[in-house]
Amino acid sequence: MKFDKKMSAGLILASAVASAVAAAAVTTTSASAAEMEKCYGVALKGQNDCKAGAGTTCAGTSTVDYQGNAWKLVPAGTCTTIKTPNGMGSLEAMES
Repeated sequence: MKFDKKMSAGLILASAVASAVAAAAVTTTSASAAEMEKCYGVALKGQNDCKAGAGTTCAGTSTVDYQGNAWKLVPAGTCTTIKTPNGMGSLEAMES
């Protein structure tokens, strides 16, 4: 297949649009992460986010529901309003 100037211009434009969309997605993801907070004691067994303290090393390693030292990312400002069978979510690790 032979490329001409119109095809090359189209490919350049498509690449530029794809780059802009990718950059916007990264910016949105970074902004969303900044609007989240670690909330301890709200994750279900095996559904915690990363490093949670003694007994867990990273994501998905909590051994019981609502483990006090396991955290889950939640929207900022909502953690302490999350009700569980063990009480409310906490911004600090709790004893399990």
